[in-house]
Amino acid sequence: MTIEPRWRKSSHSSNGGDCIEVAANLVATLGVVPVRDSKNVSGPVLNASAASFASFVAGVKAGEFGAV
Repeated sequence: MTIEPRWRKSSHSSNGGDCIEVAANLVATLGVVPVRDSKNVSGPVLNASAASFASFVAGVKAGEFGAV
């Protein structure tokens, strides 16, 4: 059985298209969070481990990467 990613953009993505999409539905079954560029949906996909992605999100929320 193949599980297809269900891609979604952040609700904060209203800046004209410079966004990423994630498929969090694969965490429970595969332990990964696929990430892709929303402008290039047939392009490469980065599969981050669930722990790495959670750490990244926590860092963004804490402002560790500066202002965007």
